[in-house]
Amino acid sequence: MISLDHLAGQTVAVLGLGRTGLSVCCALQSGGAKCVAWDDNPRARKLAEELGITTAELSRLDTWSQISRLIVSPGIPHLYPEPHEAVIAAQRAGIVLDNDIGLFFGRLAQRAETPKGRLRPVVVAVTGTNGKSTTAALTAHLLSGAGLTVGLAGNIGRPVLDLDELSHINCIVLEVSSYQAELAACLDPDIAVFLNLTPDHLLRHGGPGGYFAAKRQLFEGNSLRVAVIGSDEMEGRFLATRLRSTRPDCLVHEISIDSVGAERASGATFGPGYIEMRNVEGLSDRLEFIGNPSLAGAHNAQNAAAAALICHHLELSASNVGEGLGSFPGLPHRMQHITCVGGIKVVNDSKATNSVSAAKALASHSSILWIAGGEAKEGGISSISDHFANVRKAFLIGSCARDFARQLGDVPRCLCGSMDVAVARAVEEARAGDTILLSPAAASFDQYSSFEARGEHFARLARTMLPARGKQVRGLGSGSPRTCLATE
Repeated sequence: MISLDHLAGQTVAVLGLGRTGLSVCCALQSGGAKCVAWDDNPRARKLAEELGITTAELSRLDTWSQISRLIVSPGIPHLYPEPHEAVIAAQRAGIVLDNDIGLFFGRLAQRAETPKGRLRPVVVAVTGTNGKSTTAALTAHLLSGAGLTVGLAGNIGRPVLDLDELSHINCIVLEVSSYQAELAACLDPDIAVFLNLTPDHLLRHGGPGGYFAAKRQLFEGNSLRVAVIGSDEMEGRFLATRLRSTRPDCLVHEISIDSVGAERASGATFGPGYIEMRNVEGLSDRLEFIGNPSLAGAHNAQNAAAAALICHHLELSASNVGEGLGSFPGLPHRMQHITCVGGIKVVNDSKATNSVSAAKALASHSSILWIAGGEAKEGGISSISDHFANVRKAFLIGSCARDFARQLGDVPRCLCGSMDVAVARAVEEARAGDTILLSPAAASFDQYSSFEARGEHFARLARTMLPARGKQVRGLGSGSPRTCLATE
């Protein structure tokens, strides 16, 4: 755990007592600070109290003058679409808002002022609408494979304050969501990555401009020396150009699926299974990883290009990077291979909670039995209709199932409702050469506590149902598509 001893003696309020909030409370107490916390969920409060954490309803607190700051967990709105009542109370009292990422960088800045601070770990921060978890995990995998001690944390699932003390780590790789970037009072990585931007979380950020502004926060710190920018969208090109004009001390690498402009000194082009990197001298290295299914598709080539450029800057050899790309096992719930029986593949892409992310999965497979749906996000799936040709049949679940059905055009579909029914129907109709793919293009919260819980349920069902059918499954589906439950 990272002790927040730079806040010793202060009283800090904490809103939200999930994994992140509990880690903040423990880090504060370890560093000699006092904390008072609140969560609207009584079970979360009870757990915190059992850990010795003082709880109080912050929206009714009458002692804000004694509190130095309010730490807000990522899932709690602080501005749009409507701030939590505790945030309103804190802001009326003039209290600074922050989060665990901001506390981490604040601790890092305070440590830099001591003799030990000269050994500050290199901090890499990765953001983007899609691919940031894979890029962060892949970067950590490559660095660890080269013998460095690496901490991987942030939005990927491990709170940053749960890392070991900073003196034991060579490099920290953070996945930073827009929620985290927007609120952090201090955000100062050495290397920052912007992969891509497509519409997401627009209500939370007050529109696309606010969403992009949150992502850009990663590039505002004084320590920034290297920026890796995906330039296949206008926002990325704008950001790269702006950084070159305002931060001459920062080396800007661009990554692009088609080309990196001749006027740009360094970067990488990529495509399915390969990266072509060009350094500031114009020399290039080509790395291939076609044999690794965990990095299938052009979107994973973008992730690999970003990770490779980071590692190149940290002086890893091309051979180190190439070996690491080949051995990367992938992430749970992100294009995760579950099983293959009788020529039928099962892939868990539960982390695809928006249509753009699901499109990447659809583009990476053919003859897909697609399980999709959940709690709808902006735009539905009509925008990715170009990829529907790869779908042999869709099996729709969750609260947006009927909306998705209306957007599928001529694609055969089945309104299943629940995951149990969807997997059973997909297994029944599967034949050799098919891929049963969970890539929901929707959030999970209508039926599950998280996308992880959704993916684990899918994997359990598939591992049980597909082998049980054995040869019988391989013989099904040879006729015309069946109609099941309701179709529209």
